[in-house]
Amino acid sequence: MVQLSERTYYVGVNDFDKVLFEGLWPLPYGVSYNSYIVADEKVALMDTVECGFEDEFLANVKEAIGERPIDYLVVNHMEPDHSSLIAYMLEKYPQMQIVANAKTVPMLKGYYGTSEDRITVIAEGSKISLGKCSLTFHMIPMVHWPETMVTWLAEEGTLFSGDAFGTFKAVDEDVMDNPDTFEEYRDEMIRYYSNIVGKYGNPVQTALKKLSGLNIKRICSTHGPVWQECVQQVVSLYDKMSRYEVERGVCIVYGSMYGNTAAAADALALELEARGIPYAIHDLACNNAGELGVSGALRDVFKYDTIVAGSPTYNNGIFPPVETFMKALQARAIKGRRFYAFGSYTWSGSSVNQLNALAEAMGYELLGTGLSFPQAYTREKCDMAAIADLLA
Repeated sequence: MVQLSERTYYVGVNDFDKVLFEGLWPLPYGVSYNSYIVADEKVALMDTVECGFEDEFLANVKEAIGERPIDYLVVNHMEPDHSSLIAYMLEKYPQMQIVANAKTVPMLKGYYGTSEDRITVIAEGSKISLGKCSLTFHMIPMVHWPETMVTWLAEEGTLFSGDAFGTFKAVDEDVMDNPDTFEEYRDEMIRYYSNIVGKYGNPVQTALKKLSGLNIKRICSTHGPVWQECVQQVVSLYDKMSRYEVERGVCIVYGSMYGNTAAAADALALELEARGIPYAIHDLACNNAGELGVSGALRDVFKYDTIVAGSPTYNNGIFPPVETFMKALQARAIKGRRFYAFGSYTWSGSSVNQLNALAEAMGYELLGTGLSFPQAYTREKCDMAAIADLLA
């Protein structure tokens, strides 16, 4: 438990055991499930945490408020990493009312069998008084589920933002940010956004416009640090990512069966480095220890304007790990990228043409026809210096 202000407390937990977030995204640095309490004349709990942390969570709550009852449980977001202790908390606090919007109600019933008499339904702009302060609710649908909302504590300038402005990586004991925290978490925030929220750039823009009139002094997200020193940097980054704005640079992604496509990718990386061109490189087959695969590649697609995809021809098509990456790009409707394809083959090369077709269908600018080379990688077959010049 961490006290954030006279009336606001952090009661979340860290998870260092989960390997894959949503069963998909690697968590090398863990993740936090954040929950908060506002204790005035009445007490409100903001979301819960993942199941399996019942004892730690309840201990944090009791450390904050002792044996006081909880009057309201505000459900900003129904994803189970934030809602799976709802039934547990309803049992522990039998007088507690759930505060939720209309889209949340069927999810509460479907997931946890919550009866309607335990639910107070609110709408856009609704307020609930806690005594000297009040909570105001704003809907931000599809950031990143349809029922998502945020809760505004005007008296403190605090936004309880749900998954918005969240990040991978567990939090330090003090939870609060400092001037260096943004850079410490920046890459994991971009990875979180690109992996989880990336498809929903337009709804994020709508949410940012709706919230722009609030004088936000503190952001309490459901993942990552409490943002207070770095609020403007965090909001600016979300604005940039949701507009798909990037800087000049290259994200190289590849999969390789026997090392030839990998050798071409590594050679290209050396040429880019020699020219001072920013780049990132990802082995999508995860042959390298610590590689983040598609998760890390998506992060860097949200950083750089150029995607270079390398794939051997496999069953007359694209190597499956690379194909998975291309489908992830399609699913996120990522706009405004330049694209180049390369890859090896033994007797019939088709992967490069198929990669180009997918990129063209997504509206990307093709930087030439690509490089398809037979059998082993050699410098004679593959002029990676010329390709680096093309990408510059």
